[in-house]
Amino acid sequence: MERDGCLVARQHIRPQYSFAKFAIVLVIATLAVAIVGSLNLNFASADGSTAEADSFGIAEQSQSLSTGELSLTDSATQSSEATVASLSQTAPRDVSAGVAEIQAEEEAARIAAEEARIAAEKKAVEQADQRRSRYLATYGSLPAGDVDFSIGREAFIELWTDRINDYLAGFPLAGHGSTFAEAAWEFGVDPRWSPAISNTESTRGTVCFNPYNAWGWGSSTWSNWDQAIYAHVKGLSEMYGFTISYSYAQIYCPPNYDNWYRDTLNEMTRI
Repeated sequence: MERDGCLVARQHIRPQYSFAKFAIVLVIATLAVAIVGSLNLNFASADGSTAEADSFGIAEQSQSLSTGELSLTDSATQSSEATVASLSQTAPRDVSAGVAEIQAEEEAARIAAEEARIAAEKKAVEQADQRRSRYLATYGSLPAGDVDFSIGREAFIELWTDRINDYLAGFPLAGHGSTFAEAAWEFGVDPRWSPAISNTESTRGTVCFNPYNAWGWGSSTWSNWDQAIYAHVKGLSEMYGFTISYSYAQIYCPPNYDNWYRDTLNEMTRI
């Protein structure tokens, strides 16, 4: 009976134990259902935001960069505007001193150039006067009349350019009156002398035994008329003197100096 009593007691206790075990299992199951539901919710949420997950926050970063670029642009614009504003507010620079200095330099240069021109003209007149004086001291008179160098370079060249051009018109030397006049001024000789010799020797450049040698000047050859004219007038000034003379004719054209002198002098009086 004792064993039966124990058995009865165990039988009485077993249902209580089973109930407790059932309650525990129920709680665990409930918790499991809750956990599973929570997981499903999270997965659903993740599925619903697939685009956002795929973008991995790029949209937000792009928006942030764009905002930054705009900020930098705004800053640059503001800086430029500030610079312009600052420059516009700067007081005007006083350049009057610089302008005055430039004007003073230009005036000094003008004065120096004018002084140099006057000095050159004075030297040319003195040179011509010396040659004329030596000629007069030797021969006593000027056979073709005097030439006035005191009128100044521009007036001298203008006067004799026109007169020589009129004389050379229609011949190969036509149009070179200014070269004859300029050379005569530079070397201080009678401006009519070289043109007249060109007629005696080559009919004003029509018949030249060497290229551009219209004066029978040795065996010289030149490249153009202007070069030839300067060389001949310079040679007259250095080897002869101020103007034509009978003695010079004897040196220039020994075989026929008498006719040479007469013909050349007559041509000089025509210019």
